Amino acid sequence: MKPYLTVYTLTPSETFRIGYEIGIRLTGGEVILLFGPLGAGKTCFVQGVAAGLGIEDVSSPSYILVSQTEGRLRLFHIDAYRLEGDTAQLPEIGLDVCFDGASVCVVEWADRLAAWFPPDHLEIYFSHEPEGRRLEFCPVGDRYISFVEELRSVVAPGN
Repeated sequence: MKPYLTVYTLTPSETFRIGYEIGIRLTGGEVILLFGPLGAGKTCFVQGVAAGLGIEDVSSPSYILVSQTEGRLRLFHIDAYRLEGDTAQLPEIGLDVCFDGASVCVVEWADRLAAWFPPDHLEIYFSHEPEGRRLEFCPVGDRYISFVEELRSVVAPGN
């Protein structure tokens, strides 16, 4: 999928800020899927999203699959890093409640849960660059195209 918007960050605080700018614009029902290698800034980004939702402390839930926190909206933070192979057991643990239409769901290592997401969502691909990080925004569905277009003027003015 070709990126709709590409943003470069030089520091973790810039990655956090982009997450924050997204968080303050969320209205509920959003699903944001994060892809990328270890250390590419996914958790820092999620912390920014959480701050934008009025949530003070979010860490990576690597030892549990899902964490739920409350702010202006409920945030489900899924970290699928430890999942491997068959994910058929996921309905039994209630993963579907994370996509309730009112909460925000952000998924790290989303490629490990590919079959579980609603058809409309925002994909963000993180990668290492020599001097920082690259974030590629790939909206799927009209709602997310509009969302990324609004975000463009804030995080990448002139693009």
